[in-house]
Amino acid sequence: MATDPTLSRELNALREELSTARRERPETAASPPRESSAPPSDPPKDSAEKDSAADEHIREQLGEFIDEATQFFAQAEKSIAAHPAQSVVGALLVGILVGRLLGRR
Repeated sequence: MATDPTLSRELNALREELSTARRERPETAASPPRESSAPPSDPPKDSAEKDSAADEHIREQLGEFIDEATQFFAQAEKSIAAHPAQSVVGALLVGILVGRLLGRR
């Protein structure tokens, strides 16, 4: 376990979030994926259909996440190209901060 109290609190908070997400997952995984243009379909009747619906929902969420990440990186590229000096200084400061937080003890 980490010796830094701040790091320990962060790790505990992440563990709590993970356990909450695991408890909530069976409820959300059984719900059908949201589709705005398709008419509502019959709910899945057996476990294989439920698993398939859950997998499709996860794939849809991953696709949305990938689209958002792509947009974020495109915007970051534009920002770095527009302000290269500020970006280098910011990256240097973040590196120093991370180095101090993860410094050898």
